[in-house]
Amino acid sequence: MATVAILGTRYRDVSVEEEILAPLGARIVVGSGADHDAIMGTAGDADVILAGSRPRFDARTIDALACTAIVRYGVGVDSIDLDAARRRGLWVVSVPDYGTDAVAVHTVTLVLAALRRLTEADRSLRGGEWGFGHLRPLHLPASLTAGVVGFGRIGRRVAALLRGLGFGRIVAHDAFSAVDEPGVEPIEFATLLGESDVVTLHVPGDPSAPLLDAGAIGMLKPGSVLVNTARGSLIDAGALAAGLAAGRPAVAALDVFSPEPAQLDVFEAVADRMILTPHMAWYTEETERDLRVKTAQEAGRILTGAEPLHPVVRPHLASAKEES
Repeated sequence: MATVAILGTRYRDVSVEEEILAPLGARIVVGSGADHDAIMGTAGDADVILAGSRPRFDARTIDALACTAIVRYGVGVDSIDLDAARRRGLWVVSVPDYGTDAVAVHTVTLVLAALRRLTEADRSLRGGEWGFGHLRPLHLPASLTAGVVGFGRIGRRVAALLRGLGFGRIVAHDAFSAVDEPGVEPIEFATLLGESDVVTLHVPGDPSAPLLDAGAIGMLKPGSVLVNTARGSLIDAGALAAGLAAGRPAVAALDVFSPEPAQLDVFEAVADRMILTPHMAWYTEETERDLRVKTAQEAGRILTGAEPLHPVVRPHLASAKEES
């Protein structure tokens, strides 16, 4: 009987995964995956591991595992040492094709909340103030330019929603994909930063090289809004704090952080200029079930000898080609 280990999730049960894997004869075990010992205690002898965001698979852990595959609940695989996985000949698989609408809706919700200064209005009213003079100036979307960085499935959906809200101009930059939607203007990254009233990020992160470092943040339009629902590593936190203090941007709305859970001390002096949510953009009940089904299906494919749909690392014996 094959064993599938589920690590580091907050699901109330594993009924969704059982629906898919039990008919294949798989036994499911569950653990926190909080550290090396916890991973090994639950999943040391597992055939396939399904991993949430918490477990960290460094080279030491990967070398000690008996599994043939690690499947991530979600898109990011930065918690896995991919070079070690290659050396071991493991499958590393992600699930990128879920949550598009949920993330896009959350992104646009943050955009509107920031533009309308909703959290500031709420705080002042609860504090006994009345009026909105301190919230001026507010603008209609028709007078604003929205800049979308990254034009994959989520970036495209965000652009479509922003168009529906009547933004006067929508610009986008993607270094790897074509910006080819009617009503969306392709533009260079630096120009986007300087001309956009709203900048929203939808690209992968690189912890060693933030996309928005001090130089890039200095290019932002004064009074602008910055929204990040992609990866916390896209933004240099110290540079953002300094930018907020200088009004570039005027408001930052963040759903993702580096590291997580969020460490907010760096933003203490500018906390009133921020809207923060706890990496929840992806979540709805419907999206969560879709993610769990697709993750379990990928495990099922591996257990039955089939090719997973979204490999990040392939075992050398299966193919010399590796995809990212």
